[in-house]
Amino acid sequence: LSRKMIRALYTSASGMNSQQMNLDVIANNLANVNTTGFKKSKIEFQDLLYDSKKIQGADAGDGQLTPGGIQLGHGSRPVSTSKVFTTGELVQTDERLDVAIAGDGFFEVQMPGGFQGYTRDGSFKVSADGAVVTNEGYPIVNAIPNIGAEVANLSISKTGQYTLFDQQGQNIGAGQIQTTRFINPSGLQNIGGNVYQETPASGVPEQGNPGQNGFGELAQGYLEMSNVKVVEEMVNLIKAQRAYEVNSKAIQAADEMMQRSNNIKR
Repeated sequence: LSRKMIRALYTSASGMNSQQMNLDVIANNLANVNTTGFKKSKIEFQDLLYDSKKIQGADAGDGQLTPGGIQLGHGSRPVSTSKVFTTGELVQTDERLDVAIAGDGFFEVQMPGGFQGYTRDGSFKVSADGAVVTNEGYPIVNAIPNIGAEVANLSISKTGQYTLFDQQGQNIGAGQIQTTRFINPSGLQNIGGNVYQETPASGVPEQGNPGQNGFGELAQGYLEMSNVKVVEEMVNLIKAQRAYEVNSKAIQAADEMMQRSNNIKR
């Protein structure tokens, strides 16, 4: 009896650990409800190995097979956390360098150390030397190469074609902004700062023009907000809390049963 109760303790403890990590994911989603371009995470679980006490389909005699068996599980474990890349709400800002992607795609970022990053955060700025950069100062690749002091305004189309204008409204430059997409964006690694990094699970990056061949269109003067829905996360929070509580109750019940068995007088 004590051995069975000990197994119940560890099984329930694994459930509590799983729900604790579930709570961590939900808390991070809620913390980033106002983060530009943020994509919510979801956590997935698997059950652990089973202890088979009676095998299904065993010979029961006279050519009969047992229709069922006895298997005792050992709890659960988290196996993955992945991003959900649904498009967040587009909010109008009227800033000339705020650009949202309505659909599939990322902006490519030149990161320190020589590797490439990818972001959905289109709140771009201009550096001291005229480069278009992120809020962290990282240059945007395959975008507007330089905005000098002579540039008074710029226009970016849905398909990524940009035009630069001077004080007199004359066209002084034009070009094409390209975005990047992945076969499995959920396989990208989060490195913070609204930036993702390529991994073997994400597949190789594919560049293309916005609005063509499945790439999302651009929206100048807009920002993509977080796709976190507070009501959904609050419901998930309550479910995680109740699951944690019921696992703790199972531990308490197993402990009480062990105490009763240990107090039996021979």
